Amino acid sequence: MNTIRPWLWMFTAVWAILSVALLSGCSGLPAAPSDERAWLTQTEESETRRRARVRLELAAGYLEQGQTMVALDEVNRSLAIDPHFAAAHNLRGLILMEIKEPQQAEASFQQALRIAPRDGDTWHNLGWFHCQQERYAEAVQAFGSALQSPAYASAARTWMVQGLCQARAGQLADAEASLGRAFQLDASNPITLYNLALLLHKRDEHERARFYLRRLNNSDLANAESLWLGVRIERRLQNPEAVQQLGRQLMRRFPQSREASAFERGAFHE
Repeated sequence: MNTIRPWLWMFTAVWAILSVALLSGCSGLPAAPSDERAWLTQTEESETRRRARVRLELAAGYLEQGQTMVALDEVNRSLAIDPHFAAAHNLRGLILMEIKEPQQAEASFQQALRIAPRDGDTWHNLGWFHCQQERYAEAVQAFGSALQSPAYASAARTWMVQGLCQARAGQLADAEASLGRAFQLDASNPITLYNLALLLHKRDEHERARFYLRRLNNSDLANAESLWLGVRIERRLQNPEAVQQLGRQLMRRFPQSREASAFERGAFHE
C-alpha cells in the first residue's frame, strides 16, 4: 500500500472520528434568540429545546445502530421543533455525509456554525468533511478553529483526525506532528497508535514504529491488522522470534482474517 489510510478500528467511520455533543452547552441556545422566537418565555423555550433534544438523542442512537434514514427522519423532526438547535444541524451534517449528500451536509454544518460559531464539535466535523472532499487547506483551517474553541474538550481527537487528513494529503511530516500531539494528549487511543506506527513504518523508521505499536499490541485492543503490522515491523528489524510470536497470536486469535492468511503464505509485502 502506497498511501496512509485512516484506520477506524472497530468503530464506524462516523462514530470513530466525528463528533456530536448532544448535551454540550456550546451546542445549546444561541446567545441572542431570533426575532420570531423572542416572544417565548424561558420556560417555554426550555421545553421546546427539551423536546428537540429527545428527538436528537433518538437520531444519534439510530445512527449508531446503522439505521441512517431513520436517524435522518428523527433529526429532521428535532429541527422542526427547534430550527435553532445547533447540535441538530451538526448531526444532520454527519448523517448527510454518511449518505453521500455533500452539498446538503456542508450546508448543515454551516448552519450549525451560524447559530453556534465557536462550537468545536461542528468545526471538527466540518474539517473531516473538507478532508473527505480533498479540500485539505480548508480542513486544517477548520480543525484549527475547533482547537481554538473555548472549553473544547476533544483536542486529542481533533489532532488525531487532522493527522489522518494530512496523511491522506501526502503531508507526512505534518501528519506525524499532529498524530504525535494526539499521542501526547491521549497515549491509549488505538487509532492514533496504529496510524503513527504505520506512518513511521512506511518512512522506514521501524524502531520508532515499534514503540507505538507495542503499546497497542500489548493491550486488549490489538486486532488482526495491528498484529500483522507488528509482524512486518519486526521482520524489517530482523527479529524472527518476535515475528513468530506475533504471528502465533494472529493465527490463534484471528484465524479467519485476511492477515492470518497472508502470514501463513509468507506474503509479507501485501
